Amino acid sequence: QVSLVESGGGSVQAGGSLRLSCAGSGRTFSSYAVGWFRQALGKEREFVAVVSWSGERIEYAASVRGRFTVSRDNAKNTVLLQMNSLKPEDTAVYYCAAASGSFVYPGAYQYWGQGTQVTVSS
Repeated sequence: QVSLVESGGGSVQAGGSLRLSCAGSGRTFSSYAVGWFRQALGKEREFVAVVSWSGERIEYAASVRGRFTVSRDNAKNTVLLQMNSLKPEDTAVYYCAAASGSFVYPGAYQYWGQGTQVTVSS
């Protein structure tokens, strides 16, 4: 069993930065890939980024590539999402999730956090 808790969301102006944190619990957390997803009001949940269990494989959605950076520290059971050059269209609830592989589809993830709101104003 893995539990995930996101933190670090908030409100920021366009061009600003936020850093989201995903804290995992459970002995096997470090063996899971961790993905970040977001869901804007009235829209489907979409893939943002994923990092493999080792941190060696990382993928980003085209919409965030070059602006967002995902990293993990297995010693601390933490995955970070550094978000720079934020845009109003980045406004959404952001979720971290754990899966057995580095998938981009939400349905492949077994464990989810409760989400954290990110609001970017123009």
